[in-house]
Amino acid sequence: MRLFRGRASTIAADGEVSERMCSLAATGETAVRVWRPHRQVAFGRRDARLDGYDRARAAARERGFPPVERSVGGRAVAYDGETTIAFARAEPVEDGRRGIGDRYDRLVRDLEGALENLGVDATRGEPPDSFCPGSHSLSAGSVDGAGGEGGTDGTERKLAGIAQRVRTDAALVSGILVVDGRSGLADVLEAVYDALAIPFDPESIGSVVAAGGPSDPETIVSTLEDALVGDATPTFERVDR
Repeated sequence: MRLFRGRASTIAADGEVSERMCSLAATGETAVRVWRPHRQVAFGRRDARLDGYDRARAAARERGFPPVERSVGGRAVAYDGETTIAFARAEPVEDGRRGIGDRYDRLVRDLEGALENLGVDATRGEPPDSFCPGSHSLSAGSVDGAGGEGGTDGTERKLAGIAQRVRTDAALVSGILVVDGRSGLADVLEAVYDALAIPFDPESIGSVVAAGGPSDPETIVSTLEDALVGDATPTFERVDR
């Protein structure tokens, strides 16, 4: 197993790391990465086919979030460059038509375990009109005394979403986890989804902090790494040199 660490110098260079992970998986070596991406709005391929795509890209850019198009499925997601975490695991594939659900389930279980270790009681599913809506999501209620944003009413709000890209020889299962800063993400995503004419409720965004977890992103990165690596002994590779 190969464990990639750090953030590359540019958004494009970060994308090249994902391709390298898939190339390694194609040779039989699983690859894992957990990092804080550069500030951006990453659009899904379906977004690019909508009439409002150019307006959505402009709305993201106007709010200081460079727009990019990502290779995996799903709708637009936003990273603030500081408190939003991305995670990915690339695995070998023998038959691209099989194993999709199993890979999703294993990553969701690993993410649930990591959040539990961080003191967050996450549940599967998402509220209506969430960002990047999909069936492989985790949500949590805000708790008293947690600080951050999102209130303390116990309403389930989305913390994480997962998508998957499958090639003939490798699969990349990846996702986003919101640690904090939900108001900034809600602001840009509300404008983006409005331009795309896709229903979106800014109140549906949750955060690890609001759910009672730690505020230090690096603590969460380390915990997620342990969960995604599991019992393997990885070889480390830095991408931020």
